[in-house]
Formats: sequence, C-alpha cells, structure tokens
Amino acid sequence: MIASCLCYLLLPAARLFRALSDAFFTCRKNALLAKSSSTQVEGSFAMAPRGPDQEECEGLLQQWREEGSSQVLSTLSEGPLVDKGLAQSSLALLMDNPGEQDAVSEDKWSSRQLSDLRAAENLEEPFPEVLGEEPLPEVEGPVWTAVPMQTGPQYADCAALPMGALAAEQWEEDPAVVAWSIAPGPMPQEEALIWPFEGLGQLQPPPMEIPYHEILWREWEDFSTQPDAQGLEAGDGPQFQFTLMSYNILAQDLMQQSSELYLHCHPDILNWNYRFANLMQEFQHWDPDILCLQEVQEDHYWEQLEPSLRMMGFTCFYKRRTGCKTDGCAVCYKPTRFRLLCASPVEYFRPGLELLNRDNVGLVLLLQPLVPEGLGQVSVAPLCVANTHVLYNPRRGDVKLAQMAILLAEVDKVARLSDGSHCPIVLCGDLNSVPDSPLYNFIRDGELQYHGMPAWKVSGQEDFSHQLYQRKLQAPLWPSSLGITDCCQYVTFCHPKRSERLQYSRDFLLRFRFCDVACQRPVGLVLMEGVTDTKPERPAGWAESVLEEDTLEPEPVLPRTVGTIQHCLHLTSVYTHFLPQHGRPEVTTMPLGLGTTVDYIFFSAESCENRNRTDRRLCQDGTLKLLGRLSLLSEEILWAANGLPNPFCSSDHLCLLASFGMQVIAP
Repeated sequence: MIASCLCYLLLPAARLFRALSDAFFTCRKNALLAKSSSTQVEGSFAMAPRGPDQEECEGLLQQWREEGSSQVLSTLSEGPLVDKGLAQSSLALLMDNPGEQDAVSEDKWSSRQLSDLRAAENLEEPFPEVLGEEPLPEVEGPVWTAVPMQTGPQYADCAALPMGALAAEQWEEDPAVVAWSIAPGPMPQEEALIWPFEGLGQLQPPPMEIPYHEILWREWEDFSTQPDAQGLEAGDGPQFQFTLMSYNILAQDLMQQSSELYLHCHPDILNWNYRFANLMQEFQHWDPDILCLQEVQEDHYWEQLEPSLRMMGFTCFYKRRTGCKTDGCAVCYKPTRFRLLCASPVEYFRPGLELLNRDNVGLVLLLQPLVPEGLGQVSVAPLCVANTHVLYNPRRGDVKLAQMAILLAEVDKVARLSDGSHCPIVLCGDLNSVPDSPLYNFIRDGELQYHGMPAWKVSGQEDFSHQLYQRKLQAPLWPSSLGITDCCQYVTFCHPKRSERLQYSRDFLLRFRFCDVACQRPVGLVLMEGVTDTKPERPAGWAESVLEEDTLEPEPVLPRTVGTIQHCLHLTSVYTHFLPQHGRPEVTTMPLGLGTTVDYIFFSAESCENRNRTDRRLCQDGTLKLLGRLSLLSEEILWAANGLPNPFCSSDHLCLLASFGMQVIAP
C-alpha cells in the first residue's frame, strides 16, 4: 500500500484524494475478507489462507501505522515541496475523515463485500477504523505482506505466489496487481501448503534437479503378471527378457532446414550439445538392451553418439540415407545380451524407378540371445530386429507402401528358419502413418486392398479429399522387375532354382553333326590339306534341319493378385494408441502443435483362432511376449510442457520403450 500511495502522488490533485481513499479501503476490505469464511477470488485479488484470529488484522494496521506512515512521510520530506505538501494534506484528510471516505467508496462495493464489512462490526473486538488510536501490543503470527500476482498465458486467473525473496521485490518496478498474502515462514518438512482456491490449479515451476522423466509423468505399465488369452501368466516358465527402445532423435540438419517448426522453442534448448546431453540421459536412465534410432546425423553419430554408446556397452550399426542426405538409422545392442548373426542394410532407392526414387533406408539385424549359464543346456530362438524411417510426404502413399514391402521382404528373408517358419520379429521406427490408416492396418492385419485408393489416404496424415486431382493407386503397385511378390517376399524364395542338371543323350547330340550350320564353312577358316579343305557330306536320309528342344528353364512367373498385397509375419502393435485413464489418444510427436502418433513398435504374435475384423487385437502373444511398456502422453500434457522439443525432451518425438520375454526351449 505504501508503494501504491507513492505511485498515486504523481496524479493530478483532483484525482489524488479519491485514489488514496480507494487504496485505503481496498486494504481494509482485504483485511476483513481474510477474517471471513469466504474463499472466493474477486476481481484482481487472490486471498491467501486465512489467519487463526483477528489479531492478524490488528497487527496489519499496527504495522502500517507504526512503520508505513513514518516511511511515507520521510519519503515525502525528501521530495519536492509541492509534492510534499500535497501528500501531507491528503494523508491528513484520509486520517481525520474516515467516515466520509466510507460514504464515498461504499457505493462501489458489492453487496457481498458490504455484508462482510457489517459482519466485522459485530466482532467481540472492534476493528480499528482510525489510524490515530492507541498502539496495540505486538502479536506473534504470520505477517501480512503484498506480493505481485504472476500469471502465465495459460493460467490467467491463477496467481502464482513466489516462495522466496519477497523482501527483495521492488514494487515500484513491478506494475502488476498487488494481492494480499501471508508471508511464507519456515514450515516442517512433513507439512504442505494448502491450496484454498477451488477450481483453480496451482502452477509451480519444477526444480531443475528433478529428472525429466518425473516431470513428464511417464509411467511404466507392467503386463508380466497379466494372463494372456489362454489364461497363462506371462511369467510362467523360464524366459529370456530384454527391453527395446525406438527413438527418432531429430537430426540437427533437418531441424535447421525446417526452423519454422520450432519457433516455440528457446534457441538454447535447440543447441546440439544441450540436446545430446539430454538424449544420453534418457539412454542411461531407461538402459535398453536394444536401441533403434532414426534421424541420426552421420557426423554426430561417428563423433559423439557411437563413442558414447560404446562406452555404455553397446555395439552399433549405422546406415546413412542414400543420395546427399546426412542422416540415417542406427541399431545398437548390448553384446552381453546378444550375439550378432547377420546385419542387412536396406535401401529403398531404385534407379530408373519413379515409385522408388526416394532416399529412405532401413536396417535389419538378426541377433542370437545369450542365455545365462545358470539355466543349463537351453536354447532361445534368434531375434530379428528391423528399424526404418519411411518417407514423410503425406501425398505419396504409394511410395510408403512400396518401401514397406521392400522392408517386409528383407525381414522375411532374414527371419525365415529352415522349416519355413519365422523367428520372433520386432519391427519399429518412424512410419509417418497414423493409427488405423491403411498402411498401419496392412502391417497389423497382413493384407491390404489398395486398388483405386487415393495415395494421400494410405498414411492418413492429412486430408486432401477437397482437391480435384488426386493420385490413385493402380494395380500392380510395383513392377515385376523389383523382384518382390505381392506377398512381400523375394522371388527367389517363391521359386527356388532347380538343383538337378539337364541330361542329354548321345543320340540327341549326334543330331547336330550334319545340320545346316555344321555344314557351312566358317569365314576365315585356314585351309589345311586333309583337314579343312573338304566339305562334310550329309548321309542319306539325314534331315537338313533339326528341331532343337527348348533346353532353357522357363522364366518364373510372379504370382500377382489384383490390387491386393499381403505378408505372413503376424505383427501387432505394442501400444493401443489410446489413454483410457485420460480418454485421449496417445501422442508420439507434435508437428506444428498438433499431437499425433507416427512411431511404432510392432512385434510378432500368433493369430487368434476366431479372427474378428472389428477387434483391434487380431493376434495374441506367441514366442515373443509383451511384458511391459513405457506409457505415452496426451496432447494436453505435452502442451503444458511447451510441446516438443522442450527443456526435458530434446527431440520432437517421444521415445518408445517395451519389454519382451522369449521362450527358453529345453533340449
């Protein structure tokens, strides 16, 4: 109130008297409201928790009279003469005629406030209304101080009260609205401040020493004790357990090329050194056994990521995008848990083929789990891990399907066992397609009828139905020269070469001895007497021409279906893409502030016996069981953290993490 009085001294004399009286009765109103039972926040004032008794109000006015008035008068004595005289006369009028000020200001108060004031007059100890009364004895208790209301853009009606350094606040430098609150004092650690405002949230900045994963509230969902479709718990029998993380870490070059997408971020949090430290903190905290990364910049990989991950115990494989691109995909695993069987980089670019003229890549690894020695002579099937980053362009769904067909064909080749079945498979990455889109359903269901489908509809990222010209998919989607069937398998696996050699009889070969070609003298043949100077005579009855049998193996014909593609890997998603506790869809990225899911972890599972197309889950856990996953977040929660990236998550995508169990087979 002292600072308010000082500020109003600069107003014209005609308005000073009324301003000072309003300020005095505002102080008195808030002091009385603190004694009342109402916790309603009125106007621009937020009431703090009420004091234990009326002595707080008396202490407030006592402090104002003993300290505040003297400071005001001393401050005025140092100013110009005109201002000093004006202030002294105004204060005298304010102190000598409080009743008249009541009459002037009372008509501005609401009926609720007037009822509170009249109720205060009936208190056992009357409230002092004149500043010139006898001093009251000091009371022990919290001191009332004025603190500025700090409101953010999302919490305009909520006052965030700073918890420290209130005395150092310079009121004359802060034009914010002043609210009355109890100055914080030392409190026991077991006690917590009670937030009295119903309907208002309390926003406090989290301390920086709290790890990012506690601020973004991601929880681990444990499925290890939940029964499967057959009623068996996932933990029955020995299992080889491992965790896998899929993460698009946002290449620095791509971020700088699309800087308009990150205008909401402070430049400091976009610095690579800051982002690299945060990414390494995530890797160390979650400590996965297999790490699948997308948008890994090549120079950052070789100079920082690969050495750091190697120190953490990982063996890394990297595949840069083709062409002039500077980023790619990486798959890292711990050699203490797995042994590498083979690694297959996948390039989607095909020269001369317009459908596959993009530089996206993938990486497929076949790993052999290392069983602890304590389990004895047991074995675990190999594990196939595929990682990819599919084309982003929402209009080119045909390119996305062709790229996915190449990846599935490579996975089919790597994961196929000698008996024709497949080992457990985990396929993850940034697929640039939303849940329940045709591309997503193709991976999950194993079949897609694409003929006549608009290309933009394949990924479901954007709706271009309003455009007159729309590219539509035609059958066949890719030419036979690609060497991949409509079942997403390489041709060599559909038509193996014949192992036996063709057998030719002697009589068959002799038929060519006196044919027309054999009886013609070759050009440039050197004449040698008795050797090349005679012409062979065809015996009587010998045919001049011989019908040669077709000895070449016929070219295999690719089995092509009309407008349908399939695969037989039986994949299902780790995530359900919906948060039942919040009633919101899951979000893995927020381009331009719009939350969506484009990152996935698919794993191989067995088909349900009674497949119902209306059921989201068409597969049940097979030899690869889902034991747990790291929960995703909703769009609202990410908005509260200023979207992506933010100070705690240094990518524009969230990481995906899942835990699996593999059956251990006894000999």
